[in-house]
Amino acid sequence: MYRISVDTGGTFTDVVATDEHGRLTIGKALTTPERSFTGLSNAIGNAADQLGISLSNLLAETRVLVYGTTRATNAIVERKTAKTALLVTEGFQDLLVFRKGGKLNALELNSKVEPPYVPRRLTFEIPERMNAEGGVVTPLDLDKAREIIEKLGRIGIEAVAVSLLWSIANSEHEQKLARLIEEILPGVPYTLASELNPIIREFPRTSAAAIDASLKPLMQRHLADLKTDLLGSGFKGELLVSSSSGGVMHIDDVQQKPIYMAKSGPAMAPLAGIAYTRAEGFGDDVIIVDTGGTTFDVSLIRDGTVKYTRETWLGVPLLSTMLGMATVDIRSVGAGGGSIAWVDAGGMLRVGPHSAGSVPGPACYGRGGDRPTVTDAAVALGYIDPDKFLGGRMKLDRPAAEAAIKTVAGQLGKSVQETASAIIQISSETMIKAIEDITINDGVSPSDSVFVAGGGAAGLNVLSIARSMKAKKVIIPKTAGAISAAGGQFSDIAIDFSASCYALTSAFDSTAVRGALEGLKSKAKEFEDELREKGIDTFRRQLFVEARYTRQQWELELELPIAWADEASDIKALEKSFAEQYKRLYSVDRLGTDVETINWRLRVAAVLPRPQASWSGPEKGTAIIERNNQVFFQATGLVSTKVLDGRTLPLGYVVHGPAIIEEPTTTIVVEPDMTGRLSEQGSYIFEFGGNND
Repeated sequence: MYRISVDTGGTFTDVVATDEHGRLTIGKALTTPERSFTGLSNAIGNAADQLGISLSNLLAETRVLVYGTTRATNAIVERKTAKTALLVTEGFQDLLVFRKGGKLNALELNSKVEPPYVPRRLTFEIPERMNAEGGVVTPLDLDKAREIIEKLGRIGIEAVAVSLLWSIANSEHEQKLARLIEEILPGVPYTLASELNPIIREFPRTSAAAIDASLKPLMQRHLADLKTDLLGSGFKGELLVSSSSGGVMHIDDVQQKPIYMAKSGPAMAPLAGIAYTRAEGFGDDVIIVDTGGTTFDVSLIRDGTVKYTRETWLGVPLLSTMLGMATVDIRSVGAGGGSIAWVDAGGMLRVGPHSAGSVPGPACYGRGGDRPTVTDAAVALGYIDPDKFLGGRMKLDRPAAEAAIKTVAGQLGKSVQETASAIIQISSETMIKAIEDITINDGVSPSDSVFVAGGGAAGLNVLSIARSMKAKKVIIPKTAGAISAAGGQFSDIAIDFSASCYALTSAFDSTAVRGALEGLKSKAKEFEDELREKGIDTFRRQLFVEARYTRQQWELELELPIAWADEASDIKALEKSFAEQYKRLYSVDRLGTDVETINWRLRVAAVLPRPQASWSGPEKGTAIIERNNQVFFQATGLVSTKVLDGRTLPLGYVVHGPAIIEEPTTTIVVEPDMTGRLSEQGSYIFEFGGNND
């Protein structure tokens, strides 16, 4: 029996299949935006070919399929979701317009602000008002509400989001509006903010509700079609969907809360990262980088725990669209293999954020693209052999790549190879900034962490990036080309339950906090009982609180021992843990200052079986396949370079640069002064001294 995990990206669809012995097989194919199942079936078919069975037999023998896709994220960013109306408390029509207020750079007068996610003309004020204690200040005007909802039907609204002030303290008015929507607009999906995201702060709560509602028609249809296509192809197992919280969910649950599919693909990569790091015995502090065809994603693990955030913006922070949910903290920049190089009005070379995607793709794909990309630069430099791309399944056009780069080289007055090298270098600088954003800006030194690199384009420059950031160890696993899909193999069925309960440590209301946590534990038990009926009996719980010092505006999320929830009275432990995290981030010790707790989150994970995080190596007696090519490096220029077939390298093999390692789904560039090895676990390990330049 098999377990299959899928990550459908903007350029490639990646698949990882594991058998009952935990052995991993990688499949890869171009994403097909016009019909996603075509790319999915092609990728699964590629894995089936390697296993020596048919696509239908592989699907028939698959017990669990974990599906991840960028479709939800793309729909949000491109505003290709349902026509959605937003119902808010009278006087709060501009919640999505003002967002959180402010901007990152107060002196930047021409900052481009995206339009509100739901247009102001589709935001309707409902006469009603609750106070912070849940008391009714203004009764709900049912007649006016009915009039507004009837209007929604006349103007063709396809989904409705409801977010009323202080509905988290008393959801009665939201529930009444829900009943009206069901009566007047039967079949139109809606989302209540008090049910989806019951936290203090009206903007993230409202933004999350609007996004979730807008995705329901699109993603419910997409998931239903996917299920139908899989069943029609012979799949009879359980279909799970990767979520932005770093776990997987049942397809029925995701259809009810499709917002969890936004940013869900990259959220799987940290799970693979920690698995490979622990397999090598390198500790629990990890930086995971995932370089795909469209974006470069960075995530962080500290002390074995994935870093979460509620500040996930799909665009420029404070000026774009905010998810508002607790998600894996992922920083993304437009610097993937398909990122387009161009020259700005000042004559400066730029790379990204626009991508060639899979259609038409980089110029070297021969599909009509004529603009130079990072992949074209890698081909022109000799990093990627046109005859060996994707294990030889896809032939690339080097003359087309060089012709595309020449259009930029002419403007710069440089040679094709010099320009290609500059494209790689500028792309690397963009990636370094993204890594600094999640590490140095948050009080973490990259030199204290292990880099785990994934994505089809990761091997092109990750070693030079890691060395420049003074990292000591880099792991590039055999599954690097499909690391997010590999993460699906190490994922658990997980769900978050949230509640708001304000408390001040100097006058801590343990009874109120304990009551809120008991409510979360009750929901967790229901979730666990449902899964026990399906044969799952191992569960893990984590408790988080969002807190801040008095007179501060923004919160930090802190993990507490799960046993803390039993009495909710160990104030000293809470203050001490918060002070330690605050000092790590800001180098200020404020132990003894009052702490305000705002939102509480209980994460429940049903633990699923995991594959081995290792590779057994080639069959005994396999000869190493190697050849020499002319490759251009920035430091040396054109130099004869050993090109190694990674599938033939024995465990323990030492790689001396300059070298190129060709794996079926990625290429690793080892610069002239670098040395690495293929570990006994089957991952490539590169170690640098602490004073590298």
